[in-house]
Amino acid sequence: MRDDTCPHPRPLPRGAEEGGSPSPAQRGREGTHAQHGEGGGNATPYTLHFPQLDRAIPARPGETVFHAARRSGVRIVGACGGRGTCGTCAVRIGPDRKWARACQAMPDTDAEIEVAPRSLAPVVRTEPNADTAETLPLAPAVIDRDIAVAEATLSDTTGDLDRLARALDLPVGAVDIATARALPGVLRHGGWRLRARLRGGELIGVAPVGARTLGLAIDLGTTNAAGFLIDLRTGVRLASLGIENPQTAWGADLISRINHAVRNPDAAEELRRSAVDAVNALAHDLCRAVEADPSDVVDVAVCANTAMHHLLMGLPVRQLGRAPFVAAVRDAVDVKARDLGLTVAPGAWVHLAPNVGGFVGGDHVTALLATESEWSAHATALVMDIGTNTEISLIHRGAILSASCPSGPALEGGNISCGMRAAEGAIERVSAGADGLVLGVIGGREPVGLCGSGVLDALATLRAVGAVDGRGRLAAGHPLVREADGKRAAELAPGVRFTQDDVRAVQLAKAAIRTGVELLLREAGLHENDIGRFIIAGAFGAYIDVASGVGVGLFPDLPAERFVQVGNAAGLGVRRMLASRHARDRARDLAARCRYVELSTRADFQKNFLNNIGFSGRIPS
Repeated sequence: MRDDTCPHPRPLPRGAEEGGSPSPAQRGREGTHAQHGEGGGNATPYTLHFPQLDRAIPARPGETVFHAARRSGVRIVGACGGRGTCGTCAVRIGPDRKWARACQAMPDTDAEIEVAPRSLAPVVRTEPNADTAETLPLAPAVIDRDIAVAEATLSDTTGDLDRLARALDLPVGAVDIATARALPGVLRHGGWRLRARLRGGELIGVAPVGARTLGLAIDLGTTNAAGFLIDLRTGVRLASLGIENPQTAWGADLISRINHAVRNPDAAEELRRSAVDAVNALAHDLCRAVEADPSDVVDVAVCANTAMHHLLMGLPVRQLGRAPFVAAVRDAVDVKARDLGLTVAPGAWVHLAPNVGGFVGGDHVTALLATESEWSAHATALVMDIGTNTEISLIHRGAILSASCPSGPALEGGNISCGMRAAEGAIERVSAGADGLVLGVIGGREPVGLCGSGVLDALATLRAVGAVDGRGRLAAGHPLVREADGKRAAELAPGVRFTQDDVRAVQLAKAAIRTGVELLLREAGLHENDIGRFIIAGAFGAYIDVASGVGVGLFPDLPAERFVQVGNAAGLGVRRMLASRHARDRARDLAARCRYVELSTRADFQKNFLNNIGFSGRIPS
């Protein structure tokens, strides 16, 4: 597939027809974004038809294809958030069938739009080990009690709430208002028996006897959001699901979203509603998978990095985007689910994991919680959660130094010319064979792009076969390297290229992460060889080849047995927090123990970063 994108806005030809209808989640986003949308006014005289999706959406005067699609919940890859700097939002427009940048194409009439295959491929790798059976240790914040209440009579006219509170031995004041409203109907429909849901001393809900008592754990990542449904009576994980974070439509990196949010209150609310939509979509789909209702979800636990945490809660993020990068809220907090707009049980609470500092947030705290048995067994260990924002903790004799690295989305397939999600058709493995490159493609299909593990493998392999030199330049004249329009690119498969800009993007990402490791070691007076256990966490980290990471300089050259890949440790940690009050207390203790180190303001950061740009390490065989 060629991706010759057009650098300037262009009018679109006529020819669209009305198509199918959006999903409930998409309709919800349309309604929200229509209030705070982009483009000129509310007039919608143009229709954009997407035959591949059986969708037709409105486009406003002065609005690009990308922004119209974002407003209506149609996914078009756009790592830069539609600013015109990445070239990943390729679409074909009308009868001319040329590839153009959706963020630069501005309609002045109806049009038919073909989206690049890598935008449409179904995701299959957002949550590793989703099907693995799991039973969590239980000490839940919410418990239920089946209660029989004496029927009201003319001789006993005690109020329903007073009657139930007396049976539960609770003060009347510790009752959620939504529970009080529902109580009379539930009592009478249930023959004066009900299931009371209690959180500490508060009655947060009532339901018929036999109703399910479920909890929802959410790992709200920059790129993906993972949800887990837990039975709070047994500790059994009932279902798991990963989806793309819809906020990626405003940029693949945190800084793009922060900049969008600080423009005006409407922009911040737009991002907040997008995060809420993601959580509600997970709650809906997970409950449907087990024939439950979201109203059965009586407790929610969320972990996220500091920026995602603030955007979900509607907290200001301006101060996060500038030194000294101070969070509005650092400690764990509990808020009513309805105050966030979550469509779960009306009286449910949401527990948000504590942040550490800067961009090291609750997701890293839960990763530390989940991997404690691994790192506590060694005098010196390092926990690295690789993602768009990579968090690192160095643990040495009980002391924890934590830092974040703005690694960007390149290692997850973002800001890569043919980058895509870990979906069918994505190249996930690249190696050198006797007759050329050997590709591993998710789903065994024809390759349409590169996901994160494929990006790392591609660079390591190109380096190993001499197609990339020590400074990161694609070698002119190499059999794998082609030159078009003055730009070099390695041809991995028909239509799938790895360009010079892609090499640079990975170099920047790996240099930031490796520099973070080195500076934390220097802060502790340690060396790389002192690391007894190198724990690689994150959904992306579960699939990468460690040898490729060593080969490009992402990881230090340590013995292979010192590395361990644990998958989505943040997701496991937040599940434990959902199931156990003790795990919540432990997470707060760990967060308090972490000493945050701001790397970007260190005098030695720039020198180390530049030293790590090139490829000077061992080339993998």
